[in-house]
Amino acid sequence: MKKETTAEEYLKKIMSSSIDEDCPVHRTLELLSRKWRTHIIYELCKHPSMRFGELKKAYPRITNTMLTNTLRDLESLGIIRREQFNEIPPHVEYSLTEKGKALLPVFFEISKWGEENL
Repeated sequence: MKKETTAEEYLKKIMSSSIDEDCPVHRTLELLSRKWRTHIIYELCKHPSMRFGELKKAYPRITNTMLTNTLRDLESLGIIRREQFNEIPPHVEYSLTEKGKALLPVFFEISKWGEENL
């Protein structure tokens, strides 16, 4: 059974080491650092699924190309699921995977920090 690290133990560990490319914080920040990724993940946290057009309406400043590329990136990372419906007219819906839903507590903590500090 893996022992859970406390915040103090983690701080000691990072203070005594150099930047580690394999560090979970480094990898998570890298995943979330692309401009539109967090916006799209956050929007999908609020809705069970969304179509491309709905995401575009939520963030009108994003280009279609950037939205398409970001959705593909998030899908390849296993954060979102793309479901194609072969109906008339055909459409695609995007939703969070379990891995994506696991980011909800992160957004909650960011929200708490923002309320207290901004």
